Amino acid sequence: MSSFSEEDAFEGAVPLSQRAMGARAAPYLDGLNAAQREAVEALDGPVLMLAGAGTGKTKALTTRIVHLLAQGKARPNEILSVTFTNKAAREMKKRVGAQLGEVVEGMPWLGTFHAICVRLLRRHAELVGLKSNFTILDTDDQLRLLKQLIVAANIDEKRWPPRMLSGIIDSWKNRAWTPENVPVAEASAFDQKAVPLYAEYQARLKELNAVDFGDLLLHMVTIFQTHDDILKQYQRWFRYILVDEYQDTNVAQYLWLRLLAGGHKNICCVGDDDQSIYGWRGAEVGNILRFEKDFPGATVVRLEQNYRSTAHILAAASGVIAANKGRLGKTLFTDGEDGEKVRLIGHWDGEEEARWIGEEIESMQRGTRGMEPYDLDSMAILVRASHQMRAFEDRFLTIGLPYRVIGGPRFYERMEIRDAMAYFRLAVSQDDDLAFERIVNTPKRGLGDKAVQTIQRTARANGVSLVEGARLATDAGLIKGKGAKELKTLVQGLDRWHGQVMAEADTHVELAEMILDESGYTLMWQNDKTPEAPGRLENLKELVKALESFDNLQGFLEHVALIMDNEQEEQGAKVSIMTLHAAKGLEFPAIFLPGWEDGLFPSQRSMDESGLKGLEEERRLAYVGITRAERVCTISFAANRRVYGQWQSALPSRFIDELPEENVEVLTPPGLYGGGFGAAGMGAMGGVDVTGLNSDMADRVRDADGYNSPGWKRLQSRSQQRGMSQPRESRNMTIDLDAVSAFTEGDRVFHQKFGYGEIMGIEGDKLEIEFDKAGTKKVVAKFIIAADQVDDLPF
Repeated sequence: MSSFSEEDAFEGAVPLSQRAMGARAAPYLDGLNAAQREAVEALDGPVLMLAGAGTGKTKALTTRIVHLLAQGKARPNEILSVTFTNKAAREMKKRVGAQLGEVVEGMPWLGTFHAICVRLLRRHAELVGLKSNFTILDTDDQLRLLKQLIVAANIDEKRWPPRMLSGIIDSWKNRAWTPENVPVAEASAFDQKAVPLYAEYQARLKELNAVDFGDLLLHMVTIFQTHDDILKQYQRWFRYILVDEYQDTNVAQYLWLRLLAGGHKNICCVGDDDQSIYGWRGAEVGNILRFEKDFPGATVVRLEQNYRSTAHILAAASGVIAANKGRLGKTLFTDGEDGEKVRLIGHWDGEEEARWIGEEIESMQRGTRGMEPYDLDSMAILVRASHQMRAFEDRFLTIGLPYRVIGGPRFYERMEIRDAMAYFRLAVSQDDDLAFERIVNTPKRGLGDKAVQTIQRTARANGVSLVEGARLATDAGLIKGKGAKELKTLVQGLDRWHGQVMAEADTHVELAEMILDESGYTLMWQNDKTPEAPGRLENLKELVKALESFDNLQGFLEHVALIMDNEQEEQGAKVSIMTLHAAKGLEFPAIFLPGWEDGLFPSQRSMDESGLKGLEEERRLAYVGITRAERVCTISFAANRRVYGQWQSALPSRFIDELPEENVEVLTPPGLYGGGFGAAGMGAMGGVDVTGLNSDMADRVRDADGYNSPGWKRLQSRSQQRGMSQPRESRNMTIDLDAVSAFTEGDRVFHQKFGYGEIMGIEGDKLEIEFDKAGTKKVVAKFIIAADQVDDLPF
């Protein structure tokens, strides 16, 4: 095929071979199933391709492009095909070429939203006050500019960090709000300061002839909305529009697409409302849910035949996602085998969960689980939150199991962990110059490059460490202003923490918390309003939790240094560890899904911030996780997790109760959680109810519709039909045998889960109670109330 220029692309200069394609046969249709073929052949008018996980949507989408070309419906330059990643765009172009049997040239409008919009904006930059050679700012440039504006407005930078303002502005641009049309309620939520700063930021960008990534869509939407002649021109040129991953579009992308398709309405959107999991970064699942309302008479084709997973895995995923109200609805099926049932296992704590999964991976690798052997590349662990990775990484490094972290660095390589470790290293040894260089201006202390060079020169001149050099430089007045004061405070802090390490005045866990708080490091991330900040704070909590297994700070630092040194980045098979968000679009023969506990998954923060909407997105995340598995899917949960040295008990995830019983095999040993299906016993260990049903937790259980379902009641009933096993002593679960109970034998009492009963015996704070319906159980006294007080409870 001959090539042609971008300008010619809109003038109809198309290779002759492409113009003659209408006469071709269509062998490319032969490999499609009935639903895929329907989606491919419905060329005119709006089409929604609801493509479930593993149903061959990329194949259908690329075949549709080929069919448009082959039928002579459009020339390559008249097809706008939008993806979310460059990788997806390259894959699409490659597949189109393979089906055509020739290299595809002349498809200039197949790419990401940003790539296409930057080219359009360069053509029409003057309409938004820019020149065609505008610059696209990176994140660092944005933050530097925003800081200048904050300082110029005499606003406290600690109350309004540039990163927080950047996040606010980006979210407004995702919703296509210019400074002039930010809603009053939204502006009021930010003390009326954000909108003027946003307006000033946009004005400054124009002066610099620059844009940020959010502007690329926002400016083009503005141009299309205010220049009807230009919009109509592109509506004519883009005769057919195809959109991949439509469920992930934000409002600005949605408006841009609707404007372009407003004339001919030849738009085909491919997506899965059940896999919309990026609401936290602006994606609106409502875009795909309202497609038929936006485009009346649209053809909706459901791709439901799955080519990835076994029948049991698909049934489990369908059972969970069916609980969502806001969905268009589809049911995945396969012509393949039923395969292994989804495996469900409960553990005493998170560390045991990591141990068990490590052993299970090694057994599956050897083929000693009655299955075919699986190599490490075939297995993946998908976690809800990145801080969960620490337990698995520690375990795998200890037993020498090769692994990789996908979508981010390994736990001890994360920026916030390296920063915290640098503080800890300086508390142990003030001679650690590399650690000092890392944290001297983290968080910001007003120390520029010149100040740091002054410290280095002073240290070299006196033959001392950088910490001592900083002390000398501040004492001699070599560093001035705010930086000098902050540096002096840092040096004093380092002296104090080092003294506490040497004197062992505090436990090393308390000292670690103290260092992170007094240094201002924790506060820095608390003030950071970017989507990543909460995860970084969770990682810091997990780091402090890791200290609990060591006698002192130095021992922990040595442990981390050794395990990281032993990790060899050699080639070979490795287990993959990643978050559920990072797993979207991937697939593995065997998947482990740990941490299915209420509050962790579904995320309490997500539910608190977004209510039912947040819960439904969490459920979609569960669906995504299960459907990553091809042959083996294992879900696990723990009754207890240690947080800052304290046991915190958890209820199994409500999503577990939504798993269809006939598709699940329970691996929980007899006696653990009652050994029943699901989370039945909710932590009834050793005959002692240690679930920690405090009043807040009890309220959550009572108020959660999922736990009042017939399935949940069935699981509770089953849990009471089996014996209980004692936890291992090494699990550190202690009962205070010397405690004095407020109850006496014969008292009538009530328990939130087991109901009414009578106390038959007392041992410390442990009560032996014969419950009316649940039989005899031993329960910790703090989870019991007198029967005559039940009427005073709010239920």
